[in-house]
Amino acid sequence: MERNKREHHTVPWRYAILRLHEAIETVVPQFNDADSRRFRQGLARVFIDNYAAIPPESIRRLLALHRAGILRILTLGEDYELQREPDRTLIVHHRQRCEFDVFIDARGQKALKTRDLPFPSLRQQLLACGDDIPDVGDDYTLQAPETVRGRVAFGALPWLMHDRPFVQGLTASAEIGSAMARAVSQQAAADGAVSGISSSGALKRNIRILGG
Repeated sequence: MERNKREHHTVPWRYAILRLHEAIETVVPQFNDADSRRFRQGLARVFIDNYAAIPPESIRRLLALHRAGILRILTLGEDYELQREPDRTLIVHHRQRCEFDVFIDARGQKALKTRDLPFPSLRQQLLACGDDIPDVGDDYTLQAPETVRGRVAFGALPWLMHDRPFVQGLTASAEIGSAMARAVSQQAAADGAVSGISSSGALKRNIRILGG
């Protein structure tokens, strides 16, 4: 990897996977539940491990800390238990118990559902519509309920990951931001045309943005 970087050499198979995930991403939303599970358990990991690989500089730092006896690396596997307490975090694995005063969870974001929304009123409205996952349009505005349709731009990544597993990339985030900005501009223009200027002289804007 270091030699490839130094010589500006592109590894063909890695680049092929990197580009292929863009095409696969358009197919994923069409999968049924069984195909989605199969994809997440297999091929999705190949793509994610490729484009979300740890930078070489970070690997060098981790190895240096390990050699210096500062860093200990534990292999947890999938069968472990994590318990968060007010003053510590406990991890039980392979019949071992580890305690940490400070615990930083850097495992990445996971897909969330409507019930996980931190906004009580919006959460209740979406659940009342029967939406386990918020339904958003091409401009990332909520499509339901009718009272907020087109007025809440919903770009919170954990709620978009169900049918867009690669949405965490910088390119995807930039595209989402641009789409939301267009929605805000269009809504502001529409409000200005219909409502005019408020008594304070400010253009009325009724759109809300949720991101994360």
